[in-house]
Amino acid sequence: MYRTNTCGELNLSNKGQQVTLAGWVQRSRDLGGMTFVDLRDRYGITQLAFNMENNAPLCEQARKLGREYVIQVTGTVIERSSKNTKIPTGEIEIEVTELKVLNAAKTPPFTIEDNSDGGDDLRMKYRYLDIRRNPVRKNLELRSRMAMLVRNYLSNQNFLEVETPFLIKSTPEGARDFVVPSRMNPGEFYALPQSPQQYKQLLMVAGIDRYFQIVRCFRDEDLRADRQPEFTQIDCEMSFVEQEDVLNMFEGMTNHLFKEVLGLEFDKFPRMTWHDAMRLYGSDKPDIRFGMQFVELNDVVKGHGFGLFDGAELVVGINAEGCAEYTRKQIDALTDFVKRPQVGAGGMVYVKYNADGTFKSSVDKFYDAEALKAIADKFGAKPGDLMLILCGPAMKTRTQLNALRLEMGNQLGLRNPDVFAPLWVVDFPLLEWDDETQRFYAMHHPFTAPKPEDEALIDDPSRWGEIRANAYDIVLNGTELGGGSIRIHDRNIQNKMFHMLGFTDEQAASQFGFLMDAFTYGAPPHAGLAYGFDRLCSLFGKADNIRDFIAFPKNNAGRDVMSGSPSPISDAQLDELMIDVRPIEK
Repeated sequence: MYRTNTCGELNLSNKGQQVTLAGWVQRSRDLGGMTFVDLRDRYGITQLAFNMENNAPLCEQARKLGREYVIQVTGTVIERSSKNTKIPTGEIEIEVTELKVLNAAKTPPFTIEDNSDGGDDLRMKYRYLDIRRNPVRKNLELRSRMAMLVRNYLSNQNFLEVETPFLIKSTPEGARDFVVPSRMNPGEFYALPQSPQQYKQLLMVAGIDRYFQIVRCFRDEDLRADRQPEFTQIDCEMSFVEQEDVLNMFEGMTNHLFKEVLGLEFDKFPRMTWHDAMRLYGSDKPDIRFGMQFVELNDVVKGHGFGLFDGAELVVGINAEGCAEYTRKQIDALTDFVKRPQVGAGGMVYVKYNADGTFKSSVDKFYDAEALKAIADKFGAKPGDLMLILCGPAMKTRTQLNALRLEMGNQLGLRNPDVFAPLWVVDFPLLEWDDETQRFYAMHHPFTAPKPEDEALIDDPSRWGEIRANAYDIVLNGTELGGGSIRIHDRNIQNKMFHMLGFTDEQAASQFGFLMDAFTYGAPPHAGLAYGFDRLCSLFGKADNIRDFIAFPKNNAGRDVMSGSPSPISDAQLDELMIDVRPIEK
């Protein structure tokens, strides 16, 4: 056998035992009469001792070992004279009697250490080396553990794990599809699934009752730190349930993960409607670890001759408690922050409520002390506070103020990754209007049911924007962990939904006919939810970037710099697929 033990398990209880270990050379230290080598595998590090006096040829061989050489050693476990209390094996070392080099290695392009000298691009190019580092390996171990906990929890709740197809029919709603040409059906294409949505609904029609899958999904969309072209969902669906049943089930699963992974327990997660989330936080995924809720100011700021406020649809602000001592430089930096293209505000108004009870603002010309006191009272501000105000079109201004609120939360240390604040956001709009195409789109997807009390509005196109979806998102620390909805299970309502989205009967039949046909054979009331598993792992791992929790991720351009994909394919392959790739004319 290659080894009797791993490099992370031996201790003083093994003293005197003869063992065989195998792994990678982490580092070596030549002290003249002694050479020490740290041997690493997935489980830890064990120090090897080579004594020149006892076995000079073996010691000379050890001196030639390079970093990341793969070796096998046999020897006796002895007590270390200089102990390392920072590692589990730090009280022992192996007095080596046999050494075999299993594979030599080139010097790696970056150090295989917890704090590596390799940049992101370099480590992604040599990801197989990066995974040897403890932080990356621990992230993958966390991911594996969380997947097992999810599977065990859902299996104990009578969910059945079912695999759904990866080669499916392309549909026009949602993000762009990745498409796959069919050689046997020239000119026709499969799509890779953006989610198993239609198949899991079919499984409910099929009587599976409770389904789950930890499944790979694909979306051809612009990338960010928390987006990948291929990602993993915890995908679930249940029959004969209402919204409360779904929320209780997956609140229970989330609490199970918190308890098992982080040792945390929560009471009932708070609930917030979409309208309240937008009104109070300017976001449908608010970070409720800290306050700084929005305060609307139209009634106290208009009519004072300040044109920007007088002409604005909405004047709204936040109160940064204890920040009245911010310098002009700091306030100018906040103004520059909201003016960035990513935020898009035209400027910012501030009001300082000084510790001595006086006021200082950027609009002193228009607002006297009494008027500024009225603004402060609206905020519930006290001496020492700083009020930051934006104005403009209502929805756009709320979104801009959300960015400023999060920035203030960061500056004041209020977004502590060790603190967790879960939340359910419910009652989303069913549809959202797009000015460019002059039509409504489904805010979630075309199969989301309206709230029962809003169904009558479907027959009044002038009120379509008022219809609420029977939908819900689970949010954690300002990040959407997952979302779902009660599904439409009535064919007539589903047909009306397609008409609201601009589908003709022929288009709906072409795209979704197989699902609609299934509904004629007795579709039960059903609902579901899907978590973004990569995001879930990154939050539990207290990291910002989901790439750290994916074994072989893509970069921000959607490229795998390690394998060099995507890449051209040969003319012969293109001909076989009957695909003509022509240069794009500029």
